[in-house]
Amino acid sequence: MSMTEAIGRIHSIEASLQQLAQGTRASTASSPASNAATAADAASFASALSSAMGTSSAGSVASGSVASGMGSVGLNSLLPAAGSTTATAGAAAVGTSGGSVSGDAVVAAAKKYIGVPYVWGGTNAAVGMDCSGFVQRVFKDLGVELPRVVSDQMQKGTPVASLAEAKPGDLLVSYGGEHISIYLGNGKAIDAPVPGQTIQIRDAWEKYSNLTSIRRIVPAGGS
Repeated sequence: MSMTEAIGRIHSIEASLQQLAQGTRASTASSPASNAATAADAASFASALSSAMGTSSAGSVASGSVASGMGSVGLNSLLPAAGSTTATAGAAAVGTSGGSVSGDAVVAAAKKYIGVPYVWGGTNAAVGMDCSGFVQRVFKDLGVELPRVVSDQMQKGTPVASLAEAKPGDLLVSYGGEHISIYLGNGKAIDAPVPGQTIQIRDAWEKYSNLTSIRRIVPAGGS
């Protein structure tokens, strides 16, 4: 399965999760028989999810969370790869402290994850993260919410015309939305590269080819 196909399936699964969440909330105050029917529907969806993602564990985890009364909260927390397109940040993102988050703060937060292994679909630093999971985690640490996948992340913030104008904290999107990294300045970037490697600082190879776009989520950092 190509990365593009996987992203498309993730969006499809996300829509189904949202529909399931609505049905679960509506049935919370209903009879035990209705709740049992909801759990059965969730188990059916879990089976379809398992088939779509090519795994056996996703279905059992998802159906188990509903059967134990966790509902849609359990599904979303146990299936981070499906992601969540929650409230997004604009160009002047605000952190939990109420002040503006700077690009330099993004760089400092990103460097804390150096050495974490790449895991496709990963969002947990204790286990591993992929490129977009890493970016989402860094900004979340600063109180800035970003979507889960690159195709959504690359729509946020404001565009930057060229790498020459990029500032620390900007997002570098490459391969038409297949990969994303955080620019550090001075021709360097940090990212979760590929399976078998770890989050690391390296030359911003996007300056040579395949640079799709540059997005500024927070006010520019230093030069």
